[in-house]
Amino acid sequence: MALFGTDGVRGVANVDLTAELAVDLAIAAAHVLGEIGLFAGHRPKAIVGQDSRASGDFLEAAVVAGLTSAGVDVYRVGVLPTPAVAFLVKESGADLGVMISASHNPMPDNGIKFFAKGGDKLADSLESQIEARLGEPWDRPTGLNVGRIIFDEGAKERYISHLLSTMSTKLTGLKVIVDCANGAASSVAPNAYERAGATVTAISATPTGWNINENCGSTHLDNLISEVKKSGADIGIAHDGDADRCLLIASDGQIIDGDYILNILATDWLSADKLNKKTVVGTVMSNLGFIKSMESLGIKVEKTAVGDRYVLEKMLENDYTLGGEQSGHVIMRQFSNTGDGLLTALQVMQVVAKSKKSLLELASVMKKYPQILINVKDIAKEKLASSVKIKDAILESEKQLAGIGRVLVRASGTEPMVRVMVEANDLELAQKIADSLVQLVRLELK
Repeated sequence: MALFGTDGVRGVANVDLTAELAVDLAIAAAHVLGEIGLFAGHRPKAIVGQDSRASGDFLEAAVVAGLTSAGVDVYRVGVLPTPAVAFLVKESGADLGVMISASHNPMPDNGIKFFAKGGDKLADSLESQIEARLGEPWDRPTGLNVGRIIFDEGAKERYISHLLSTMSTKLTGLKVIVDCANGAASSVAPNAYERAGATVTAISATPTGWNINENCGSTHLDNLISEVKKSGADIGIAHDGDADRCLLIASDGQIIDGDYILNILATDWLSADKLNKKTVVGTVMSNLGFIKSMESLGIKVEKTAVGDRYVLEKMLENDYTLGGEQSGHVIMRQFSNTGDGLLTALQVMQVVAKSKKSLLELASVMKKYPQILINVKDIAKEKLASSVKIKDAILESEKQLAGIGRVLVRASGTEPMVRVMVEANDLELAQKIADSLVQLVRLELK
């Protein structure tokens, strides 16, 4: 099984993802990038950040040790969102970036993801090279050629300033509650939203190292929904552990997911002539309601595999300006080449402030198709591609839903599970088909 998934290397910290592996990954990355000429003519420089997990401390130390032992100067930026690391790589001209995070995964997990020069995620081909060369003996630098460690105290402020520079309208009068998932957004998000003009209340913003994503954040919305409704807030914002995505909550408690967010932004950008080629990039998980809403405005939706790296690839390939995922990863190439939950929240709030419409009003133009999504765990996901019975069942379900819905069965790229998704214009029908497919997946992939 490949070490790298759709979003770096992930696993249980100190079991799957050990300090030894972190050192080896860092060394291999430095040498692979050096061999393709990226470091030629200068001392190589890396940005290293982490989310708030306790295991991030020893993994960061291991990554830093690996990079500096390979001759790379490391700028440590501490606990910051993943998109902050991407921004800082680009802003500083660094040769690579490393983020230590498992995003929305439970606290015992952790991960390592690499950014290339310019702040884009490292190409699949380079990740494969890094993986292939783990543990190789290397000629180690000595003396003046070993890397140094610098703590970048101004990194947080430069990232916040970047976020605020994307705003043209103050958020004065907006009452906002932000759930920081006890993660990387905890100190940054409330600060940024307040400085943008909103009145902000932060919840789950006291990370201990142990409580990241624990009954909070974008995967556990109940607390935020309750607080929004109780306080009369205009908007609730839910980040995940590394804040590369966000989900929103309307004043009545309705969940505004990535499809709604893309719909709001695309509609606004179309009217401002900022939506290049009148196209938005989504994924195979994008709701049919979103696609039909876009079509009604003359906007084309290009679909990719799940994973914001694939969304970005399609955007770069065709010079599209807006794309994202239902999960709340949204990429706005005008400002960034990676999903940024804080940037997304600010841009949607700006549409609310400019239009003088509520988030609920803006979202209501899209009618979402009922969707059943079931994560099937404790199965052999690698057997999915070869199961004839599952393929036949999917084809039969697609015939049943022709013109009124769709089916998607896929192995997760970041977790040991298979996702079964069914959309239909009728909720009962969607549930019936989903239950049948889940039962078959459990039987076939034991």
